[in-house]
Amino acid sequence: MPVTASQLRQDVYQLLDRVLETGEPLEIVRKGRTLRLIADPLKPRLDLIRPDVDLIVGDPEDLVGLGWAEEWDAEGALQR
Repeated sequence: MPVTASQLRQDVYQLLDRVLETGEPLEIVRKGRTLRLIADPLKPRLDLIRPDVDLIVGDPEDLVGLGWAEEWDAEGALQR
């Protein structure tokens, strides 16, 4: 259902919410021409996850036997 620019001005928030809720484009008639307002499609939430550069890919059992004795500085850890 096309609306005029005046109708858009009066009900802008309701019309915008309707576009977001239904996904249906809103046609606005202005000076004899039609403009179409559409919502971007929703992206799956998993697409918003950023990769973790510190992520370890592999078998967790491989981490069990790692020795940290060479890396560990007990005095430095206590001073922090």
